[in-house]
Amino acid sequence: MTFIALFIGVAYLIIIAKLIVGFDKVPDFLLQDNSPKTRFSIVIPFRNEEQNLPKLSESLYNLNYPKSLFEIIFVNDESTDDSVSLIETYFSGKQVDFKLIPNHRSSNSPKKDAISTAIGSAKNEWIVTTDADCIIPKYWLDCFDSFIQTNDTHFIVGPVSYHHVTSFLDRFQLLDILSLQGATIGGFGIGHPFLCNGANLAYKKELFNTLNGFEGNNGIASGDDIFMLEKATKTGLDHVHYLKSTGAMVTTTAEKSLKLLISQRIRWAAKTSKYSSYFSKITALSVFAMNAILVCLLLFWIMDISSLRTLVYLFTLKFCIDFLLIFKVSRFWEQEQYLGTYVPSSFLYPFFSVYVAVNSIFKGYKWKGRSYKK
Repeated sequence: MTFIALFIGVAYLIIIAKLIVGFDKVPDFLLQDNSPKTRFSIVIPFRNEEQNLPKLSESLYNLNYPKSLFEIIFVNDESTDDSVSLIETYFSGKQVDFKLIPNHRSSNSPKKDAISTAIGSAKNEWIVTTDADCIIPKYWLDCFDSFIQTNDTHFIVGPVSYHHVTSFLDRFQLLDILSLQGATIGGFGIGHPFLCNGANLAYKKELFNTLNGFEGNNGIASGDDIFMLEKATKTGLDHVHYLKSTGAMVTTTAEKSLKLLISQRIRWAAKTSKYSSYFSKITALSVFAMNAILVCLLLFWIMDISSLRTLVYLFTLKFCIDFLLIFKVSRFWEQEQYLGTYVPSSFLYPFFSVYVAVNSIFKGYKWKGRSYKK
């Protein structure tokens, strides 16, 4: 058991250390004083989001970018609440180019269908996707435009974080997403991009069509973001980038209960087995193995099968290397004030992670009121 623990620990240390080094290799992007040129089509699928749409709509209307250079396409995925009327009421009479269209279902993934439906009617060259429960920063499109003007790019991944972080559960989720953002950026830095978030993603419509959209993975309910990234990287890494800028950071709301959080994370984990990237699979496996061995070592110590020393050494290794990655991201995002939650979270996370991973293998999940089987 000690040898297994040592092997897993070393493998985990190497991977996370590489991601930490990669984080620093991705250059910070500062918004340039360029004249806006890029035309965007903002795509927002929604289903029963009446609680979130007012804040999103307001943030979209307050964008600094010239309104003549972007359109907003809302795709209604069979909402039964007042989402549609809220959108129509808010944007009616405002000088904003917006569309409200129904989703055309053709696969097992309503969200992918919604994005494909929107792109089919989009009139601009760049597609930008976000979610209905997000808030958009004022200079969001300015950052994308400036980055496009100064880089030869076809696919851009943007940063995502949480707003209104108050409870311990909120802070636990924030630390988790900071670690995911660190891994995302680190992957780009070492030439192995493997994570992204559809809440802040931009790509050329031509690229989407060339790749035949979500063909090949539209049987999986989620993954509109990562599977597109995997397809895009196969066309060449030179045109796939991460936009490392706080000015482009989209924020969303943390899940309000442990039950909802577990359901969300099971949905996220369920697509892991479908990754085509070997680096993605190795990283996911090493993270699971590290958390699983910690849980096992604790149980073995309780049963007097294994020594406490091995558990303490391995936990200390994970504690330190994870903290370094999260610290780097929190400092860049100016969210260091939440690091005080790291200590209790680090003790709870292995149990949470293993529970989610195991359930993602054997159980389905619910998303937007629909049930999906594994």
